[in-house]
Amino acid sequence: MEEREQNTAEVIQVRRDKLDKLIEEGKNPYEVVRYDKDAYASVIKENYADYDGKTVSIAGRMISKRVMGKASFAHLLDCTGSIQLYVSRDDLGDENYAAFKKTDIGDIIGVKGVVFTTKMGEISVHCKSVDLLSKSLLPLPEKYHGLKDTDLRYRQRYVDLIANPEVKKTFVTRSRIISAVRAYLDAQGFLEVETPILNTIAGGASARPFVTHHNTLDIDMYMRIAPELYLKRLIVGGFEKVYELGRMFRNEGMDTRHNPEFTMIEMYQAYTDFRGMMDLTEKIFCHVADTVIGSRKITYQGEEIDLASPWKRMTMIDAVREYVGIDFEATEDVEALKAQAKKAGVEFDDDICWGKLLYECFDQKVEEKLVQPTFVYDYPVEVSPLAKRKPTDFRLTERFEFFITAKEFGNAFSELNDPIDQKERFMAQVKQREKGDDEAQMMDEDYVNALMYGMPPTGGLGIGIDRMVMLFTDSASIRDVLLFPTMKPIEKQ
Repeated sequence: MEEREQNTAEVIQVRRDKLDKLIEEGKNPYEVVRYDKDAYASVIKENYADYDGKTVSIAGRMISKRVMGKASFAHLLDCTGSIQLYVSRDDLGDENYAAFKKTDIGDIIGVKGVVFTTKMGEISVHCKSVDLLSKSLLPLPEKYHGLKDTDLRYRQRYVDLIANPEVKKTFVTRSRIISAVRAYLDAQGFLEVETPILNTIAGGASARPFVTHHNTLDIDMYMRIAPELYLKRLIVGGFEKVYELGRMFRNEGMDTRHNPEFTMIEMYQAYTDFRGMMDLTEKIFCHVADTVIGSRKITYQGEEIDLASPWKRMTMIDAVREYVGIDFEATEDVEALKAQAKKAGVEFDDDICWGKLLYECFDQKVEEKLVQPTFVYDYPVEVSPLAKRKPTDFRLTERFEFFITAKEFGNAFSELNDPIDQKERFMAQVKQREKGDDEAQMMDEDYVNALMYGMPPTGGLGIGIDRMVMLFTDSASIRDVLLFPTMKPIEKQ
């Protein structure tokens, strides 16, 4: 209580003085190198019958303390949760009890004691010894759970994790989701591989890369925007099922769904197509829902989402017809379609072609309506430089994206394996780049060379892991599922 009434500078000084005194007495807490613990707070409480009356050794951060003369109560927080401590002068002795009273909320302590239940019915540890293991020189947020400032939470995630237990739960769930995805793919015979993060060509996606320079080679290099072209080289080389889960880097805008570095998984399977990838997508999400959440029906921001198969499947043309009222199948007259799109409030460049106009109508007017899991396929070739053309309509490709909660979660193709077509599409991308589109893809001659050796029919799929975690943890912002999201330095604000 007294500490909260002091300003931060005074609190820090008081704590520094306590530390100096401990050092003078030869009790520097930072010199403690080890503490043997044999129990955890939540495990004790969840299995009380096994621990009742037994002596345990636990350690963690003290998050509350209430001194009442000859006896005190406190709470200790470890990686599993918190548990109450009962500390008395009779058990510790005068000197050790006086030392305990000088400890501060936030200090790391080690405790040995007997598990019991108080008269109020709270499972606790009756302390026989309390050791200071590390001194906290900065006070925790008021009332321990008082860190509510969003910007501060993201900048000081270490405090956020202490102050807000639900935050730690989110990241435990994130880890379990990633493990579940890996386990499912491993069980299906996929091989996890690693490809370069530093690239000489930024390829595999339409995005603006981060540029760096390699001094020894004296060349510019790019942080990868996608692992796609390397993974497909492995398919050429004879692997039939590969995946990579890792960080990607795109020098783009930031919002609730975008961070400059993010986690994605890409997988490729020989001898299947984009429909096989649809089936795989459903199975991955259902497996995660079953193993991590325990239900295929989840709630996201107040909306119930049903992940059970089968998911809705519709072409982009059908989606635009249904939700925007424009039929791109009825006519190829771009001027007539532009007039309808303009009337519908779609923004576009005057020289836009049929395929890009179709995409803009979808992107601007349809995506926001796709709340339940939905596959949208048959994308225009102009926005799909790495996807195989649809055999019955060369304006379109065998590509899909899937949407949940009105957000795009992933992208998949029947992979283009025609080296001649691929080179022509790269050249078209280069022309767009020369016109100023810095998200257009670069020419990758070595990848074209790999295709010249022959790549079997292949299905490829990429899923945004961060968005998947947002869905399963009911998180509104990508920053809530990244331990250390990118933040503008305070001095630059």
